[in-house]
This record gives sequence, structure tokens and C-alpha cells, in this order.
Amino acid sequence: QVQLVESGGGLVQTGGSLRLSCVASGRIFSINTMGWYRQAPGKQRELVASITSGGSTNYADSVKGRFTISRDNAKNTVYLQMNSLKPEDTAIYYCNGGIKTSPLTRYLELWGQGTLVTVSS
Repeated sequence: QVQLVESGGGLVQTGGSLRLSCVASGRIFSINTMGWYRQAPGKQRELVASITSGGSTNYADSVKGRFTISRDNAKNTVYLQMNSLKPEDTAIYYCNGGIKTSPLTRYLELWGQGTLVTVSS
């Protein structure tokens, strides 16, 4: 069974930093694009950042210059370094990725359980 598990969330003050991690575990043949999404109360889930298997990145305008997404293919892990945090960043952050469990399967889109980030003012 393949799964994504996020960690690193917590409570921080405005201007602080957090580093989120997402580890893919289980039977993994290959991993395609990985991304971080977030969902604040009363709002839809939105894309925060994504990174392709080749390292190409994309960021939401609201986090450009403050957040950095990266990946370690050897560890099947994607990271989100969050700096200069604002109260508006408060949300549950979810990891998303396309994963192949064998050469015979198509890429599956998986979601982690989420990790809560709270930025106090």
C-alpha cells in the first residue's frame, strides 16, 4: 500500500519559519509531479507549489519569494520551506503526488492526510 505522510506543521509567530516534509512509502516504481496544497477554513483547497520529476517548480503568487519547494528522489520525499509566515498562511497543508506502483499501472494521484500550520498574529 502506497501512502503519503506529511509532517512539520505547528504553531508559529508571524515572520517565523516552518519546514514541511512529505514522504512516500510502500511499493513505489516511480514518482511524477509532487505538490503542496492548502485549505483554510471556509475556502477551497488551493495549489501552493509543485515540482516535476525534473525539478521544475511552480508557485502560487501569494507565496512567491517566501516558500521553496524541493525534492529528494532518493528518499521519496518532497519539502516545503516556509519563511516570513503570515496569518493568511494558516491552513491545513496537503501533499499530493502522481505515483506508479509498477510498470503495468498508470500514475495514481495520492493525497496525504494533511498537517496543520497555524500562524499567530
